[in-house]
Parts: sequence; C-alpha cells; structure tokens
Amino acid sequence: MFDLPIPIHPTTSPLGFAPPFPSGDIDPSHPFALTLSRRAPADLLSGRAAPLVFASFATLAEAMQGAIDHAEGLDPEAAPQLLAILDRDDRLVLGGAASNQAVAWCHPVTSAAEARGVVTEASQLRAQADRAATWGEPNLAQRLRHRADLLDARLVDPLWRAFAARALQLAA
Repeated sequence: MFDLPIPIHPTTSPLGFAPPFPSGDIDPSHPFALTLSRRAPADLLSGRAAPLVFASFATLAEAMQGAIDHAEGLDPEAAPQLLAILDRDDRLVLGGAASNQAVAWCHPVTSAAEARGVVTEASQLRAQADRAATWGEPNLAQRLRHRADLLDARLVDPLWRAFAARALQLAA
C-alpha cells in the first residue's frame, strides 16, 4: 500500500478534519513528505486513493516530529491513522500508525527475503479479512486489514531501509 508508485496530490482538508499544519507547509523542494493513507471506499472507487500530503520537510527527523505533532492533534478515541513519510520520488522512507496521541513506527524489513515474507503474510491477512467480511464479521475484517496495512508499512524502499532503521534507533 505505501510503496505503490502513485502520484501524491497536495491537499489541506483530508476527510473532514483539518491538518495541524499550515497550508503553506507543502514545499516540493523539501525531500520528505508526511502523508496519510486514504482507505475510504468512496476514495478507492473514485480514483482519489492517493495519499494526502500534510506537509513536506527538509529532514527525516523533522518529518517524524511532524507526524508526532499530527498525532497529538488527534482525538484519543479516533481510529488509528496510517501515516507514511515518502521521499521526493514517492519511495517509502518510514511508515506507522498514529493513534492515542502517539505514533507507532513500523520497523523496516532488512532484506528482500524478509520483504517477501511480509508481502505473503499481508496477503494472507487480507484474504482472511475478505472471508471475515463474507461471514458478517466487519470488525474482524477491519482489524485484519489494519494489521495487513501495518505489515505493508514495513516495506520501506531498499534505498532507505538502513537509514530508517537507524533513525528509529536514535529516536528511541
């Protein structure tokens, strides 16, 4: 989900709430963009499923802090939001879930073999989610899809894997 080469369209009003960033924060010259995944069925069907860009940042540390600032503005009772930091070539640098006024970053895969395992597991979870939805278990299906999305957030571009892992170590 996060590493698909889809265009990112800047916006300032994602799905009914205003981002905590000023609308002028989207600077295409900055290499890192903080994005929010759109998973609403209407967005998927209309072709507007490209991630929403909240802001752009000059450094990965600033982008991570921007994600934390965004999470602090969320309602503590709100469902988790999948965030991604992308580079200027739309490659996944870091992904995670914002909820309960914090961000839980997903540790990037370390190898191609691990990435294949993550893709397999995420596919299996999505198949289970489809079966759960068919059986009339929408809450279970939603939880399974969320787990699959979190696994996808580990599929950091090979160029950024070591850098992102080190950034998470330093942030801890």
